[in-house]
Amino acid sequence: MMVDADLLIHSAAQVVTCASDVPKRGAAMQDVGLISNGAVVVKDGRILAIGPTESIRERYTAVQSINASGQVICPGFVDPHTHVVYAGDRIGEFEQRIRGATYMEIMASGGGIVSTMRATRVASVEELVAATLPRLEMMLRLGTTTAEVKTGYGLDLVSELKMLEAIAALDLAQPIDLVPTFMPAHAVPPEFNGRSAAYVDWVLNEMIPAAAEWHRRSHFVDDDRPLFCDVFCEQNAFDLAQSRRVLEAGLLHGLPAKIHADEFTSLGGVGLAVDLGAASVDHLDATTAEDVARLAASGVVGIVLPAVNFNLGSHEFTNARALIDAGAAIALSTDINPGSAPCPSQPLVLAIATRYQRLLPAEALNAATINAAFGVGLAGRVGSLAPGKQADLLLLNCTDYRQLAYQFGGNLVTTVVKNGRIL
Repeated sequence: MMVDADLLIHSAAQVVTCASDVPKRGAAMQDVGLISNGAVVVKDGRILAIGPTESIRERYTAVQSINASGQVICPGFVDPHTHVVYAGDRIGEFEQRIRGATYMEIMASGGGIVSTMRATRVASVEELVAATLPRLEMMLRLGTTTAEVKTGYGLDLVSELKMLEAIAALDLAQPIDLVPTFMPAHAVPPEFNGRSAAYVDWVLNEMIPAAAEWHRRSHFVDDDRPLFCDVFCEQNAFDLAQSRRVLEAGLLHGLPAKIHADEFTSLGGVGLAVDLGAASVDHLDATTAEDVARLAASGVVGIVLPAVNFNLGSHEFTNARALIDAGAAIALSTDINPGSAPCPSQPLVLAIATRYQRLLPAEALNAATINAAFGVGLAGRVGSLAPGKQADLLLLNCTDYRQLAYQFGGNLVTTVVKNGRIL
């Protein structure tokens, strides 16, 4: 008896599922769940079946069919660390870095995050949405179907809540599923210069409770999407004790933890992430061997951001090879933002990670899909192709998924399917 479906994509040179019930580690990172001459069946926005084309077509019929001959089907990318909502740009700082200024020098002189803060504070919700939509459209064209999005360019209560409103509006205005993260502890705002402890008190007593209340009233709750709490644990930002206070306050109000750690200096952020059971610890450029082992023994996902190093002209990258070999669960992300990584492209991130961090193409793809989904708490619905999951998938103009990392500078994505809908 034939089963009716909405969409049948068949005869793909390869279907790569990236399927796993747990974050992939070690040797499992090299398994992408490859099916040759594969097919995917979709009904009511979810994946109904996956398998070899011959057996699938014997059992299923669909209202719409796509012959994917000569193409690859893979999961939509999950981008687990972004600052995509902002106003203005930092092109001037780009030129400063070319002339030799470092990111931390620019930040210490009043540029960097605070520069974007000034532009974001004066922008309305509508202006932030209008500025961000083209960036999200580009990410979608490049294959991202789910993305985490942080606040952190407001740095006061009104502006941080305004950023959350913009994230909510953007989630409803375009196809990418957005996962909000509250990050008022991204930098110390100018009005608190020299008084970081007072600013942290304000974050704990006023901002986090207000954000938690905002989340309870938002549509994200109805869709079972969390609001994370994040902090920048770094010199010239927030020290380890301050970071712990911020994340513990978030947990107290029901906001699971994420943390920016070890981007430039190791202050103990990995240990804090492990202690608090954070969803992820992000950057990891300066992580010690001891903390690599600590991360590998934990359930925390390590999110690696090679576009930052590339953009800053660095010759030093996170030792992602050592993280994988130690058994850590790692994910890849663009970190799209106006300062350190104006990059919308997960495929470019794969290309950089394979060349400069020695990830195999399979490891890079798993890191940008299923492991990234675990890093944002949505692995039960996105990040891989498996029956029951959202039908978020890509058709690629190639016959071998490794072309995603092998090629760079173009776009192999020919078709994006989101929730079963062909975009």
